[in-house]
Amino acid sequence: MKEILKKLSALVKKIGASLKKRLKKSLAPVMIFALICMIVLVYMFNMIVYSIMPGQAGVFWSRFSGTQVDYVYPEGTHLILPFNKMYIYNVRIQEGSSELHVLTRAGLKVNLYLSVRYKPNYKLLGMLHQRIGPDYVNIVIIPEIEAVLREIIGTMGAEQIYTTGRAVIVKAINKAIEQVEQRYIDVDDVLIREIALPESVEETIRFKIEQKHLVEAHEFIVEKEKKEAERKRIEGEGIRDQLKIISSAIPEGKILTWKGIQATQEIAKSDNAKVVIIGSGKDGLPIILNADK
Repeated sequence: MKEILKKLSALVKKIGASLKKRLKKSLAPVMIFALICMIVLVYMFNMIVYSIMPGQAGVFWSRFSGTQVDYVYPEGTHLILPFNKMYIYNVRIQEGSSELHVLTRAGLKVNLYLSVRYKPNYKLLGMLHQRIGPDYVNIVIIPEIEAVLREIIGTMGAEQIYTTGRAVIVKAINKAIEQVEQRYIDVDDVLIREIALPESVEETIRFKIEQKHLVEAHEFIVEKEKKEAERKRIEGEGIRDQLKIISSAIPEGKILTWKGIQATQEIAKSDNAKVVIIGSGKDGLPIILNADK
């Protein structure tokens, strides 16, 4: 029995030694393979794992089926095969500034400084990516607005642009916005920050406007004086007619007496403290209107 146990023990040791030799021979390739896998995984991590942050959305492109236009990938982490691709868009309202140089009807250069607020249409993001691409601001928004502004300003004069042109330009921009929104983009607003004409032209227009206001002010003063003169004439005619009526109703030489009576009545009606000095004549009027003296 002891001999059998010794033989079994020797066999187990022999098998263990054999396994150790085999493991030592195969360990190096396994470790190399694992290391290669880790390097490949690290290298391709950004091609497999896509993190879509708040305010972003993704459009999936497959190497075999192309752009997926019927589904937009929301915020979160998404895993895809390394030979496919995810395009990430900012879907928040964004603002972009633009400076345009356009010519008036007379060939004068006008500088327009605009501020555009926009965002891609979320539901149609796949169509936007497929047909226009990430640079949609410079491909669609700016050229569309610029084309409309060139057309409208080309029919206007410099003075019209300086005085009433802003309202016309805003109307033209709204027309451009309608066209842009047909291309999967939502334009929130287009703000005109500044309309700059050549300095010499601006000075000439300002001078003309100032002179125009001065002429209008002079005409207003003249018209006002004419109306004042007319008022005084009418007032004088009224006083003359009043005196005629009074003189026909009051005996001759008694007009001053009648006026004195009126003055005494007005003084008596006053609520203020007063002293009335009565004349010494027979009518007892204030002394300054004593007609008998």
